[in-house]
Amino acid sequence: MKYFFEYIKDFLFYLKIIYFYANLKIGIDIMYKPVVAIVGRPNVGKSTFFNKICGKRISIVDDTPGVTRDRIYADGEWSGHAFTLVDTGGLDSTSDDKFQNDIKKQAQIAIQEADVIVFMVDGRVGVTANDEEVATILHRSKKPVVLVVNKLDRFEVENTYDFYSLALGHPYPLSVMQSKGIGDILDAIVSYFKDNSTNEESKYCKVAIVGRPNVGKSSIVNKLIGNERVVVSDVEGTTRDSVLVPFKYNKKDYALVDTAGLRRQRSVEKISVEGYSVLRTMSAIDEADIVLIVVDGSEEKLSEQDVRIAGYVHEAGKPSVIVVNKWDIKSKSKEKFEKGLVQDLSFMSYFQSIYVSALTGQSIGQIMELAELSYQNSARRITTGLLNNILHDAILNFEPPAKGTTKTKIKYITQTSVCPPTFVLFVNDANLINFSYKRYLENRFRERLDLKGTPIKFVIKGKGEE
Repeated sequence: MKYFFEYIKDFLFYLKIIYFYANLKIGIDIMYKPVVAIVGRPNVGKSTFFNKICGKRISIVDDTPGVTRDRIYADGEWSGHAFTLVDTGGLDSTSDDKFQNDIKKQAQIAIQEADVIVFMVDGRVGVTANDEEVATILHRSKKPVVLVVNKLDRFEVENTYDFYSLALGHPYPLSVMQSKGIGDILDAIVSYFKDNSTNEESKYCKVAIVGRPNVGKSSIVNKLIGNERVVVSDVEGTTRDSVLVPFKYNKKDYALVDTAGLRRQRSVEKISVEGYSVLRTMSAIDEADIVLIVVDGSEEKLSEQDVRIAGYVHEAGKPSVIVVNKWDIKSKSKEKFEKGLVQDLSFMSYFQSIYVSALTGQSIGQIMELAELSYQNSARRITTGLLNNILHDAILNFEPPAKGTTKTKIKYITQTSVCPPTFVLFVNDANLINFSYKRYLENRFRERLDLKGTPIKFVIKGKGEE
């Protein structure tokens, strides 16, 4: 019997070890997917290839060299293999673009992060000195490289022979505009993936960072992540793509989305690259789970554009945090600035604010605490019994409006969805509940429930409505 208990004890011990490593492996698999970086000279078709693989237009496609400055992340899938595709800025040592050093730095970081590198060249132009310089960088990285020769509209394999001189293996012909050769390239890419690569899609909680140009959005991203993942510059409009940066917080998977600065609409040409960035920023807000609205704390008060951006986030129904950056620049009264926020953002009285400095790191670590709280409140489900108790007390305190001899009768309330919390009021006549009374009900519900950081929505349904 003694040996039996020792056997059971040993069995449980090893079972704990197996459980630990199994969970460790699961944690890695969910978060990690092979990373594929696309590099090359400007205007060889990297962003077009990126968009084609990802199935939607994520990177800006434009004939102007240097349009893609940051690393752009998106999920791809081929033959049961899931991976993260990274688009990078064009590497051009002859360019006088002031951002070229930053572009080179970002491309090098992408190469370091990558499991496989797609090196794209222009089949019409042939091998250039710039291609040879990039090839030298790739040789030093010692990473698997898939050499892709794009713009072969006639798709003649003979036109790829010159590229063997780069000593990067077999050159794969491609006409991305005609979608020729993509399958062979993807086969080559996934052939380098390790056996433990997972096809389980990662579940990220997306945190969009929005605001006017030059308020410090990219600097905040870099502080939150702990390294330079996006280009930081004091030149307005540096970030023109929405950059997805995966990370973990409190053992949960998040993705920061650094977006282009939003200018006033009349300042942006809709057909310009910047105009497209604004449209994608709006899309990033719509797709986000949480939004960080960054404002400039060195200014006396919010600008009209700050209020307009906050209004868009509010209308989109997103939980949010007002991040007042540059609070280190000069001594100011936080109470006075907060009163200004209350006045300017009266339409979103639920807002949460935090005063930070991306330069010094002041309070940066608390941003995600507030963001997580806002999201949790947005995802809350409240029991029907509690909702009706609050409703009953609100009606006793202030009866709903009547029209002539017709009195409003509110039968009951229930929650139908979350993100944002949405409540349906069933009444005898929906037309009798005006905006003022809905606002009154919202205030009463917020007094009794912790719904900081999230908008809530009331839907009024009359008799006979479903």
